[in-house]
Amino acid sequence: MTHITLIGDSIFDNKVYVGKGRSVIEHLQEQKLPGWEASLRAVDGSITTDVAAQLPKVPKETTQLFLSVGGNDALREMRILDAKVRSSVETLEMLSDAASGFEARYGKMIDKVLNLNLPTTVCTIYYPRFEDALMQKLAVAALASFNDVIIRQAFRAALPLIDLRLLCNEDADYANPIEPSEAGGFKIAQTIMKVVNVHDFENDDGRTVVYF
Repeated sequence: MTHITLIGDSIFDNKVYVGKGRSVIEHLQEQKLPGWEASLRAVDGSITTDVAAQLPKVPKETTQLFLSVGGNDALREMRILDAKVRSSVETLEMLSDAASGFEARYGKMIDKVLNLNLPTTVCTIYYPRFEDALMQKLAVAALASFNDVIIRQAFRAALPLIDLRLLCNEDADYANPIEPSEAGGFKIAQTIMKVVNVHDFENDDGRTVVYF
C-alpha cells in the first residue's frame, strides 16, 4: 500500500489560508488511488530546524515522504533588503552569510530526514506575490541563494525535486503573497501524485529529476 506523508511548513499545511476551500492534503486525499493513504505532519510556520520534531510523528506505514521547508527561513532574513549599507558589496555579503547559515541547517536537516530510509522528495521555495514591484524583484533575487542551497542538497542526495517556482506561476495560485491558495494547492497535490506514480526511486541512477 502507498502511504504519502507531507512534512515541512505551510506550503503543505495551508488549510488556514484557504478557508472553506480545499487544502493541499485535502486535494491529495481526493486524488490518491483507492486504498492509498496520505498524512499531514507539516506545521504552518515551521523553519528548517523544526522539521526534526516532525520526524518522530511520521507514520510507520509511510512509503513516500515529501518535504517543503525554507520559505520561513528566508522570511527571517528579509531585513537584509531594508538594511542601510554603503555599497552593494555589504548587501551581497549579508545575503551570502544568510545563505551559508541556511545551508548548514538544511544539510543537517536533510541528513536526519534521510535517516528514515524513505523515498523522499524535496521542494524549492516558490516566488512570493508581493504587490510592490520593487519588493517582488528583490525577494526573487534574494531567494535565488536559498533555492540554490535546496537544489544542491537535492543533487547531493540524488533526490527528486518539485520546483514550486515553475509550478505556482499564476496569481490565482496564491491565497496571499506567501501562501498557496486552493488552486495552488491543487497543483502541488497533482505534482506529488505525479512523483509517486512516475519516479523510479529504485533505479534513479543517482540523478535528481525535477518535477513541476
